[in-house]
Amino acid sequence: MISRIAAGIALSLCLAACGNLSEAAAEPVKDADTLLALSQGQLIGFKASNGAHVWRGIPFGASTAGQNRWRAPRPVSAWSDIKSATKFGPPCPQFSREKSNAGELIGSEDCLYLNVYTPPNAQGRDLPVMVYIHGGANVWGTGSDNDGSKLAVEQNIILVTVQYRLGPLGFFAHQSLRKTATQPLDRAANFALLDLIANLTWVRDEISVFGGDPSNVTIFGESAGGQNIAALIGSPLATGLFHQAIMQSGGFDSVSLDKAEFENSDFFNPASVVINKLGHQDLDNKETAAALRQTSLADLFATYATREEAAETRIRYNDGTPEFPNIPAIISDGVSLPKAPLRSLLSDQETFNAVPMIMGTNRDELKALFQSDPKLVEKKLGLFPAARNQHRYDLISEYASRLWRIHTVDEPAAMMDRAGHKDIWAYRFDWDESGSVGMTDLSKLLGASHGFEIPFVFGTFDDFADGSKYLFPSKHAASRGALSAAMGQYWTSFARDGQPKAESGPAWPRYTSGSSHQLIRFDSERDNGIGTLPGLDSMKLWIADLQQDKRMSPSDQCAILNVFKTYRDGNVIPSAARRQIHALGQSQCPAD
Repeated sequence: MISRIAAGIALSLCLAACGNLSEAAAEPVKDADTLLALSQGQLIGFKASNGAHVWRGIPFGASTAGQNRWRAPRPVSAWSDIKSATKFGPPCPQFSREKSNAGELIGSEDCLYLNVYTPPNAQGRDLPVMVYIHGGANVWGTGSDNDGSKLAVEQNIILVTVQYRLGPLGFFAHQSLRKTATQPLDRAANFALLDLIANLTWVRDEISVFGGDPSNVTIFGESAGGQNIAALIGSPLATGLFHQAIMQSGGFDSVSLDKAEFENSDFFNPASVVINKLGHQDLDNKETAAALRQTSLADLFATYATREEAAETRIRYNDGTPEFPNIPAIISDGVSLPKAPLRSLLSDQETFNAVPMIMGTNRDELKALFQSDPKLVEKKLGLFPAARNQHRYDLISEYASRLWRIHTVDEPAAMMDRAGHKDIWAYRFDWDESGSVGMTDLSKLLGASHGFEIPFVFGTFDDFADGSKYLFPSKHAASRGALSAAMGQYWTSFARDGQPKAESGPAWPRYTSGSSHQLIRFDSERDNGIGTLPGLDSMKLWIADLQQDKRMSPSDQCAILNVFKTYRDGNVIPSAARRQIHALGQSQCPAD
């Protein structure tokens, strides 16, 4: 999702300085070679320009509207005619991120659709299957965000992209819904997780028709998609539905059922607050459940944000303090997940799906958020953002991104290692060669930011319309393409046999092998190239480095501590770390 924010920055600057928007692509033409028969009926797709066979908008669950709202996904009804699969399904309800209608509530509750990309003549070949789960803070995004045709053709795999319920429709815990459940899974709170499990069940049952091997399925996702990968790792309901997992900038965080229902949070509105805002607090369980299901989408989403609030950038600053929209969290609901915290499940191989895993982060994860902070960034000529102090900006980003990595890679990998799970590989993505727009140097403002690895994996650098030529300038196309080819090979070889390798890249050691805990660095040959880095970072090392870092002055150190004292994203900086940072700031820095 943050890569979209970065693209938005480039696009906004482009619109001001130079450009016209691209026109929408025409609907593809159906091709008889893509006609096939699923359990529900016949389906016809199209051929992409590179020869890939593509099917868009395949339903894997019934509409989630009305009585199906906040229930486990129901099966799709069969169809008698040949279903056209040339259009994407409608997105799940969400606030729009597009500049033309920012903040507008868009989408449909009839949104459980997936897309399939295959190489030509894939049928009957038992190719490895990769299922991509989009990011977007679990409140934004669609299955159409990424084009899988290039990866499918060049790496000879079957690629599936999927949609799932978002925001309050995807994550919601209230006793009225549990008490009125009509089947056991309806008592869950992670309806989005149930959607993803339904998608994987569809893959198990149907993907062989497309030429995929249902016994060799790799799930991968970035940001919120990575968090959902973690939830699938922890869900007993997903056992046996996937065989490898790749978590890109994800995390193993969850909240309890009680917290999701009752406790006020910096990150989401508990269900009880939503009920009160809607005026349903005095109803009994049956009446409350009925009223919730009859509530319009506009009224429901208005309990989280107004259109004006939703139209703002994901992160809003009030006197330099970041404020976030009320985003949902993975809930330890005792149905789709055990009641124990998600992270704690990693301590025993019996309590998580111990499949081979790749886990990683980007070197400058948070620059796409920090670029909105007026304390850190100014706008030259009132338009072009640039760091007020580049040295300090880079230090803040470095230490923030290390926290993200510690929390989402090093600590969970160490837990799984102690539990005896050794098939873990880790990476850091370092590519930072974006171009400039006017007085804004995007390579310095954004660096190797959150989400930037996605187009390298998919091999598609034109997904961001007119912003692409600034984020990914043509002068670096050769080195960028070589890095992308290698990353595609590592990802797909891992999907093929559980071992990440590339013809054009070095061996990738297991993170848990030996005492060095190595991870691989992904960068272009113009810079540091692909190589290994020492691993096993920790909060202890982070604090020690901060106190001893000779690159920073005392004022730099205090600036870093002050940023993290007020930083409220618990998915990036856990509460225990924030307490340590706060204590360090109080002891070493004068009060503001």
